[in-house]
Amino acid sequence: MIASNASAAAIGKGPSYRGKAGPCQAQVDPLAALRGPDDPPWDVYLTGTVFLDIIFTGLDSAPVRGTESWARGMGSSPGGVANMATALARLGLRTSLAAAFGDDHYGEYCWDTLAHGEGIDLGPSRTAPGWHSPVTVSMAYEGERTMVSHGHEPPPEEPAPDCPPRARAAVASLTPGLRAPWIAQAASKGTRIFADVGWDDTGAWDLAGLPDLAHCEAFLPNAQEAMRYTGADCPRAAAHALTDHVPLAVVTLGAEGAYAVDRRTGESAEVPAIAVEALDPTGAGDVFVAGFVAGTLAGWPLADRLAFAGLTAALSVQEFGGSLSAPGWSEIGAWWRRVQSVDGQDPAALRRYAFLAGLVPEEDTRPWPLRRAVPTIGFGGSA
Repeated sequence: MIASNASAAAIGKGPSYRGKAGPCQAQVDPLAALRGPDDPPWDVYLTGTVFLDIIFTGLDSAPVRGTESWARGMGSSPGGVANMATALARLGLRTSLAAAFGDDHYGEYCWDTLAHGEGIDLGPSRTAPGWHSPVTVSMAYEGERTMVSHGHEPPPEEPAPDCPPRARAAVASLTPGLRAPWIAQAASKGTRIFADVGWDDTGAWDLAGLPDLAHCEAFLPNAQEAMRYTGADCPRAAAHALTDHVPLAVVTLGAEGAYAVDRRTGESAEVPAIAVEALDPTGAGDVFVAGFVAGTLAGWPLADRLAFAGLTAALSVQEFGGSLSAPGWSEIGAWWRRVQSVDGQDPAALRRYAFLAGLVPEEDTRPWPLRRAVPTIGFGGSA
């Protein structure tokens, strides 16, 4: 571990660089050295459902039936696929999102936050007249969260275009038993597809039921999903088995970190997790994928990509909310500078993250720690 829980708690609250001033501009472009005049217009494309997330924080325990609980804090933010889009954009990737937005105030708020607050391209998105935005209420307590959601199916016109825009990469969430035509279309144009998957409610756990996996460069399930899909008795063996179906398998191991195997190079890598005081795990998986995509597109070694993905996920769970908690380069840089000053760090662990030295922005002169603002509809500051 690069830090004990006690020291991690002291370095976990990154400074904010978002607010009323306008779009969040990433301080680092991880692809700067690779950009050329013939590049696709977007680094990453994705599509899905945007929720309005309302997050209650400061609960001492789970709500009790028949009683009223008061939360000490509350915030709101776009959720669902917006968690992934925001995480990608804050890492400096030019991100394009196709989604349906309701024409209610919630939909307007989510559109404005993503387009103007995060600088995400919503060109492929649309407003659906008469459709109200899906809503999730999340209650965070004891490092976990309980969620209640409500919504209706969007109008029949699918927001994903028949011909997705040209992009270096796309992030797809695979659904057992279903094929998403845009994935094959994007892959045929050279877009690199990174996929995760949800829990298989059918209980089949059959890789043949994920037909779009054949178009993917990387598959990033968690340990339980990987073992169920492959029948392996350990997640590392499952990762190797998955490379029979996809070139690159990345299996997240929870508190143990992550393990990856690249069939094309024969390389494997494992990086332990960073010890943190987790406040809310919402969106951590999306942030992990975003960090791994950023490192892959930048051409980093496999172990560096895993370490960076794990770091961004660790920083995110120390904040409340989904897209609210996605770290940017300011937070990453602050963590890297702070962790080097903590006594008793393992030199080998510090070397694992030494690649950050040439990436993070110059030292921030603001006081440490700073909490990011938690926006509420109608206000630009904390609630």
